[in-house]
Amino acid sequence: MRTAPAALVALAVLTATAGCSTTPAARPSGLPSPGSAATPSASAASSQGSPASAGWYQYHGNGARTGTVAGLLAAGRLAVAWRAALGGAVYGQPLVVGTTVIAATEQDEIYGLDLATGAVRWRTGVGAAEPLSEQPCGNLNPLGITSTGVYDQQNGLAYFVAQSGTTEHVLVGLNPASGVVEVREDVPSPDHQPFYDQQRGALALEDGYVYVVFGGHYGDCGPYTGSVVGMPASGHGTVYSYMVPTAKQGGIWAAGGPVIGPDGTIYVSTGNGAPTQGPYDGSDSVTALTPQLTEIGIFAPTDWRTLSADDLDLGSMSPALLPDGQILQVGKSATGYLLDTAHLGGVGGQVAAGPVCAAFGGAAVSGSVVYVPCLTGLAAVNTAGSAVKVVWRGPADVWGSPVVGGGAVWVASPDSGVLDELSPATGQVSYQLRVASALPHFVSPTLSGSLVLVGTLTGITAVSGG
Repeated sequence: MRTAPAALVALAVLTATAGCSTTPAARPSGLPSPGSAATPSASAASSQGSPASAGWYQYHGNGARTGTVAGLLAAGRLAVAWRAALGGAVYGQPLVVGTTVIAATEQDEIYGLDLATGAVRWRTGVGAAEPLSEQPCGNLNPLGITSTGVYDQQNGLAYFVAQSGTTEHVLVGLNPASGVVEVREDVPSPDHQPFYDQQRGALALEDGYVYVVFGGHYGDCGPYTGSVVGMPASGHGTVYSYMVPTAKQGGIWAAGGPVIGPDGTIYVSTGNGAPTQGPYDGSDSVTALTPQLTEIGIFAPTDWRTLSADDLDLGSMSPALLPDGQILQVGKSATGYLLDTAHLGGVGGQVAAGPVCAAFGGAAVSGSVVYVPCLTGLAAVNTAGSAVKVVWRGPADVWGSPVVGGGAVWVASPDSGVLDELSPATGQVSYQLRVASALPHFVSPTLSGSLVLVGTLTGITAVSGG
C-alpha cells in the first residue's frame, strides 16, 4: 500500500522536467509568499456571500464523492481571506456546517472555526496522538486524525475517527455548535491487528451508520488486512464488518474512502494483497457491499497477481461513480477501468479500459467526465459511449484530488503548496496562489460560497476565489 513507489515518483519528476505537450504555454507568475495575508481583509470578508447555503458535510461534498458543487459564484482571481494556525496538520477536508468550519488535526484535536474570519469558536481534544517512534512504520508524526469526517444531517453530529495511543481507533460524534462530544465508540479492528491498522480513508454515512475503512501504515509493515466497519451513529446497535479475503494487506486506504451508490450500495477499492499463485483473493479490486457489509459484487484486473507482487495498488484512488451507473477506477498501474455497477464482472469484467495515469486520492465527477488525480498532472477522462478517453492533461506540477465549482476545477498540489484554478474544458490554469510551502499528501479543497478551504501542515487557509 506504499503511497508513492519510488518508480512512480521518478516518473513524476521526469515528466515535470521534460514538460508535456498539453501544458499551457504560459503560467501565471509572481506567487504570493506563504507567510502573507495572515488576517482577513475587508474586501475578502464582504465578498463571501451567504455561507449557510453552502454546506460541505463529507469528502467531496456527498456520498457519491463527486466533488462537484452547483450554484457557486463564478471563479476569479485568488486571494488569502484568512489563515488559522491549529497546531497540527489537517489531512482531511474541512467540513462546513452552517457558518462553522470543522477541522481535525493530527494532534487529535478538532476545531470549530468561524467561516467568515477563521476565528476559533471551540477546540476539543479526543485522543492521544501516536508519535512516529511508537508506530510500526509510517510517515505521519504524530498520527492522530487523518481522514475526512462526516456530518449527519439527521442527528446533527459531526463524526471523526482518531488514532489514540498505539492500538485504539476512536469514533467521536460532536455537536458542531459547541464541540461537545455526544458519541464516543471504540472502532474494532476486524483483522485483530489494531497496532498495524491505519485509518486514512474518509468516513461515509448511510442510513444511520458511519462507515470506517482500514489499511496499513506507509511501508506496508506487519500482518494487517484491509477492512470496513459499520458503526451505529447513535452509539447503540449492531456493528458490521467486512475484511478483504486475502492472506494479508489488501488495504482500503485511498483518501476518498467508501463511495455510496444511489441505492445504498457501498463501493470500496482495495490495494495489493499477498503474492500468491492461488485463486483470486479479493485484492486490487473494486468491491460492492450491502449496508450490512456483505459482498455482492467484485471486479479485479486480469493481472491482479502482478499488481500485488509489484505494489501497484488498484485502490490508490477511490472509485469514481458516474451518473449513468458506471465506475471509473484508476490505480498505480496507470490503466483506467470502466465498470458497470449492475455487474462488476469479477476478474477481467470491465466494460472498457485504457491508459490514464498513476492516480492517488479522490477524483471529481461532472457528467461523463472524471477529473483524475494523476501523479503526473491532473487528467480529464471522458467516459461517454462507455469509453476511456483522456481529453486533456494539465500541467505536470498540478496534481492532487480535485473539486469542481464556480466554473473551475480546483487542485491543491502537495509538493508546491499551490492552489490552482483550471478550466474544466482545457485544463489550462486560469489563476493560482501559493497557500503554503508544502501541503499534506492527498489534500483536497473544500468549497463554500466564494471560499476555497485548504488543509495545511499547520492548520487551514481560506482563499477567496470569486
